[in-house]
Formats: sequence, C-alpha cells, structure tokens
Amino acid sequence: MDKKTLASYFDHTILKADAKVMDIEKLCKEAAEYQFASVCVNAANVKQAAELLKGNEVKVCTVVGFPLGATLPQVKAFEAEEAIRNGAHEVDMVINVGALKSGLLDVVEQDIKAVAAACKDKALLKVIIETCLLTDEEKVVVCLLAKKAGADFVKTSTGFSTGGATVEDIMLMRKTVGPEMGVKASGAVRDLETALKMIEAGATRIGASASVNIVNDMKTVDGSGY
Repeated sequence: MDKKTLASYFDHTILKADAKVMDIEKLCKEAAEYQFASVCVNAANVKQAAELLKGNEVKVCTVVGFPLGATLPQVKAFEAEEAIRNGAHEVDMVINVGALKSGLLDVVEQDIKAVAAACKDKALLKVIIETCLLTDEEKVVVCLLAKKAGADFVKTSTGFSTGGATVEDIMLMRKTVGPEMGVKASGAVRDLETALKMIEAGATRIGASASVNIVNDMKTVDGSGY
C-alpha cells in the first residue's frame, strides 16, 4: 500500500468544541493536499468546509446526534437534512445507546431509519454504535439493525466516550455486516501501525485527527510518497 491509497481510507477529522475557522481551513487544505476520503466536521462548519472543498473530490462529512445519541429521531433527521442542504456528502449519526441497552430495539431501528430516510439518495450514512459501551452481543444486534435500516456503514466510536476502535471490534463488525457495508474505525487511531491493523481487520474507512502524520509515516516502494 502506498501513501495515496492509505490516504483514501481517512476521514480527516476535527470535532472539538473550540475548533476555529482557521482550524477548518487548515483541515480542508490538508485534506485536499493528501486527497483524504473526507473531512469530518461539526454541522456548524459544514458550509465553510463545502465552500473550501468545492470542485475537489474530498467529501464533506458531519455528525448527527453527537456525541451522546440521546436526541429524538426527528431532531437527528432534521440535523441530517440541514447538513446535506449546507453541503454534506456523508452523515455519521450516533445511535440511542440507552435504548439499545434497554432492549428497545424498535426505538433504535426507527432512530436509524429516520436519518437513513433523510440521507437517501443524497448522502452516505454511517451509524456510530459506541462500541466501548456495548457487549459483543449488543454490537452484533445494532450492526444488524443498522444494516436493516439502510445504513451504508457502521462505525465504532465518537471518540468522546470511554474508548475507541479496537481490532477485535472491527473484526466482529465486519463479520456481522458482511462485505456489502462499510466499517469505520474511529477513536484511538493515532499511528500507522494501528491504522494498518484496522484495515487488515476489515475497516474500509478510518476517522482520525492524526491523518497527516499517519500517512506521512507510510513508506512507498518508489520513494515518491505518491
């Protein structure tokens, strides 16, 4: 794998509450230079990112119901609709974790379906399941619900809870959803070794703020970097 191929796995991310306009500018400039899959920003920054990346193949990704997932389905759907209207190509939504852990599977499914409907034919939908809060059984259940509800990806983590992606979780999620859905590793992917392990385990996308450093650590056969 060369640097260009590795870069295509990354959602170059900044979701900090104190992210400034200049931080978004830097993020988008880096994403355009390295040709990352997307930039992932909070909804308030979508319009700026979309304008900065206009005409570029790099997509704009945003988050919905973030980071707790405890908002109402109609609110999440509205968030998604507005983000798409402002230029988002991809939406990463957080599930209702409390509902899942309470066994309210219909609530979880309808939550995902509401956002899936808002995204249909307009944006790719990734479902953040927050693996660090779930049992393996719950991970399997929610991955299947996301698949049934029409999501395009399942994603490990927000990066704002008690843990991030693990190789074991990526393997379990990939096994559960099969080859037709994407699996995104997010949270705690800070170095090249970890990123490559996630890809080997079945991740087709990686969310990271350290994307530039990770890709720059990749040595290529021809030495060109690209």
